[in-house]
Amino acid sequence: MKKIIALLMILCSVFLWGCGKDTATQSASKEGKLKIEMLDIGQGDATLIRTGEQTIMIDTGDIDERDNLVKLLKDRNITTIDKLIITHPHADHLGGAYAVFKNFDVKEVYDNGDPTTTQTYKTYLKNIKEKKIKYQQLSAGDELDFGDGVKFKIFSPTKQMLKSEDDLNNNSLVGQLKYKDFTMMFTGDAEKEAEANMVKTYGNELSSLILKSPHHGSRTSSSEVFLKQLNANTVLISLGAGNEYGHPHKQTMDRYKKLNMKVYETDKNGSITIISDGSKDYQITTEK
Repeated sequence: MKKIIALLMILCSVFLWGCGKDTATQSASKEGKLKIEMLDIGQGDATLIRTGEQTIMIDTGDIDERDNLVKLLKDRNITTIDKLIITHPHADHLGGAYAVFKNFDVKEVYDNGDPTTTQTYKTYLKNIKEKKIKYQQLSAGDELDFGDGVKFKIFSPTKQMLKSEDDLNNNSLVGQLKYKDFTMMFTGDAEKEAEANMVKTYGNELSSLILKSPHHGSRTSSSEVFLKQLNANTVLISLGAGNEYGHPHKQTMDRYKKLNMKVYETDKNGSITIISDGSKDYQITTEK
């Protein structure tokens, strides 16, 4: 009888410990895998990353998608965002930050420090200050630790670009996520000028298995020289169906096709999930 009671107490302890953690993060840790989800958030960017130790978000979609973003995160049992990274302060990347601050416990916030005069941006800074969230500005050469062996290295913008260029798109944070042999490049809305600078400065360091399509597949990005340097075999595009910008542009899609890149689009595929155990072989599943 005593043995049964002892066993029950151990089981209860394990259960209670598990309930105190993010279920999704627990799963990632248990399986020793990295999980990346490009969320179907309309004409904007929002990517959820889970390692065995942390939950990270890169961008938050637009203002009109706030309710959808909160639902998507709660459906995934997210309660805490360890690191929130905003690539640049355009509304379709920053707009959902207000809802994230309101509904989730955000531990740290990172951006490039490039300012804008919009109320959305002012509210974003106000929330960081009022909630006393750790805040850091990033530029080329910086690196973040996502835990469990996952690193995030910043390739752009340089500090000189931030000082001299009044260009929110080209000043986007561009960073490579690296987990053992797995690599994915996140690009914000960086355009050809930033791409050329990275190719000139970093060369083969840019090589990545997967590319997050810069600027939603716009013709102003994804230059051939940049794509060849990355040598990615897969590209993910975050965009809204029938968007007013005509994204993805035909010129960009033609370049992807020419380089034999497998293309996934949130407007057609819904949310896109990548699972990696750190090898060059990764799994991609789509919502539809």
